[in-house]
Amino acid sequence: MQTPPPPSPASATLDQWPHALTPEPLPHASPLFLCSIPAGFPSPATDYIEGGLDLNEYLVRHKAASFMFRVQGHSMQGAGIVDGDKVVVDRSIEPQHNQIVIAVVDGEYTIKRLYRKNGSVELHSENPAFKPICFKDGCQLEIWGVVVGVVRRYAC
Repeated sequence: MQTPPPPSPASATLDQWPHALTPEPLPHASPLFLCSIPAGFPSPATDYIEGGLDLNEYLVRHKAASFMFRVQGHSMQGAGIVDGDKVVVDRSIEPQHNQIVIAVVDGEYTIKRLYRKNGSVELHSENPAFKPICFKDGCQLEIWGVVVGVVRRYAC
C-alpha cells in the first residue's frame, strides 16, 4: 500500500494513518441485556441478561479489511460522530450513495457522507457550517473505505 503524503493540519478531519485492528478478539465480552433500556424512568434489567457482547465480533465483519481512525473536528456531528470518536472502517464494502465513508481528497483523509446523483459525486458534511466537497477536473478522489461503526468513551 502506498503511503499518503503528510496532511495539511488546517484541513485534516481524521488521524492521517489508519490503525489496524488487533488480529485476535479481546478476551472479554460484556454482558448484553435482552431488553432495551428506556431513556426515561429506571427499569430493573438484571433478570434479562442475554449473554456477552464482543465489540470486535459486533463491529468487525472483515478483519483483514477493517481499520480504525480517530476523528478530529466537527463536520460529522449531525451523524453522531464527534471530535475524539473512533470510527471502524471496512475497506471491503463497496461504497454506496448516502453511506458515511473515509475519502482521500487530493492526498488528504476526510470523513464525509457519499453523495452520488446524475453522474456527479460529492462529499457532504453533517454540519451546516461545512459546504459539500464537489469534484471538478483535476481533483483526486479515492473512497478509502466505508464507516461501519463509531466508538466513544465517556469516562476515563
